[in-house]
Formats: sequence, structure tokens, C-alpha cells
Amino acid sequence: MKLRNALGAVVGGVGLAAVTNRVLASKAETLAPRLPGDHRTYRWRGFDVGYTEAGDPEDPDLVLFHGVNAAASSHEFEPVFESLAEEYHVLAPDLPGFGTSDRPPLLYSASLYQTFVTDFCTDLTDEPTAIGSGLSGAYVALAADQFELDRLVLISPTDSTMGGDGHRAWVRSLLRSPVVGQALYNAIVSERSMRHFHADHGYYDMDNLTDERLDYEWQTGHQPGARFAPASFLAGYLDPEESLEEALGRLDVPVTLVWGRDASVTPLWEGRSLAESADATLIVFDESLLLPHVEHPEQFVDVLSGEYDAGAD
Repeated sequence: MKLRNALGAVVGGVGLAAVTNRVLASKAETLAPRLPGDHRTYRWRGFDVGYTEAGDPEDPDLVLFHGVNAAASSHEFEPVFESLAEEYHVLAPDLPGFGTSDRPPLLYSASLYQTFVTDFCTDLTDEPTAIGSGLSGAYVALAADQFELDRLVLISPTDSTMGGDGHRAWVRSLLRSPVVGQALYNAIVSERSMRHFHADHGYYDMDNLTDERLDYEWQTGHQPGARFAPASFLAGYLDPEESLEEALGRLDVPVTLVWGRDASVTPLWEGRSLAESADATLIVFDESLLLPHVEHPEQFVDVLSGEYDAGAD
């Protein structure tokens, strides 16, 4: 009797999860590009990769690679996008598996994203300035010797996530499972969960997280196939094998590191150490955690134009 009751509870729980998954999926709208500009598609290795282009094509090229998280997309750069387009020809892709790009059930890897950065910049730009946020900063640094680059700007870059303790195949397998995995992922990208993560290590001032930005993150996190790339991220498979320090040490282009003084996930001491080893310029923003460009957009734009140096560290 006890075994039958236990099995009944499991079956009932799975059934409830399946119903909840369907309800949440029905609430998700078709994701529209968030950034203002021309919305285009880059066909890459079977993916339709969505990207936004703005600014005068005669101006210097600037490519924005967003960070990696459970609800990531190029919307990260919305606070600075239009201002940057006044001086640059700006391209902001949604990485494969995120945002408006295709999200097939692949086993996503760091090498896939490094190759994407190389091909995107080679095919669509001419000696650009490249900006990489978070884990994408490592992808850009590792790919930077594969194409002509004018300047590299990295925002709170990292080459090690989720504790940096190697691959966890069971995590990826669990999150990729059709019912339980979807339910777990839905919990991760719930509004309550995302607010918690942002308050914990994303935003210094939560008033800077607008309802519109949070709603867009919820929408992108509930698109079909949205869990597959984050499953690899949470399992450690998107961490590159080569270190960020080694990658930067090979480059002979100007490198600027932008850091939040109060960052906890990527603490400032890591930024200081990386800047010293790579002979890079370190710009530190006060009252900022992981997203200095989002919380202080005007100052970040000034960093690109060379007009901001008050926070040099």
C-alpha cells in the first residue's frame, strides 16, 4: 500500500509539472527583438541567429556580445545601445540558443561560442571594437586572435562559472529532460527567482531593474527550447578550457576591463589581478555589481569614447 501511494504521488507530481509547464508555455509570447534598429538574421551552421544593427555603416564597427545566464539576450545592452549607435556602427547578436536566435536541443559548448564570435566578426565586421560581458568576455578574448580587432572591452569577464568545479553531466541531463527538467528550468526563470538573482549579484540598486526588462527576461526564458543552452551553462560545459588570463596575454590590441566595485560573483580583486597580468586598463564603477553598463549607461558610453577616467583603478 505504501509503495502504491508513493508511486501515485510521483505520477501525480509529474502530471502536475506537465500541466504547469504547458500553462507557462501558453503565456509566453513570440519574442520580439528588444533593441531599436534593423533586425536581421545571420545564417550560421544551421542556426538562424538574430541580431540588431544600428548606426552609420561608415562609422567604426562595434560588436556587443551579451553575457550568459538563464534568461540572457542582447537586451542586456538596451541602456547603452542607442547612444553607442551615435558614434559606431553597432551590431548586437543574440548568441545561439538565446534570445531571438534558434534554440535547438544541442549539447552547447564553449568552443561553439568561441567559433561563433570568430565567424560573426569575420563575416559582418571590419576590424571592430568588441565588447564581451561576463562569460562572453572569455569567448571574445579567446577568439580575438582569429580576426582583425581594433579594441577589446570586457565587462566583468570570467572564464569560470557555477563554482568552477568541472562538468556536471547529471545537471545537464536533468535540465534537458522533457517534464521534470522543464519544470526545474521554469522555476529558475520565474519572476521571483530572477529578482532574487538580480538582487544578490546583478544590481547594486534594484530600482534600476525595470518591470519591462524583467518581463522581457521572463519572456525569453519561456521560449521553446530555452532551457537547452542554460542547461550546459549550469552544468559547467560553457566554461572555456583555456584561461582568460592566457588569452589576453596573447593579444596585442588595447584591452579595457570594466568592473563594478561591489561585484561579488566576479570580485574586484580578480579584475585587478587580470589587469596587471594582461597589461590592461581597469575602469571601476562605484555603486555597481555585475552590470556597470546597465546601471551607469552614460559613464559606460564615455568609457568607449575615451572621455571617462574618474573611476580608473
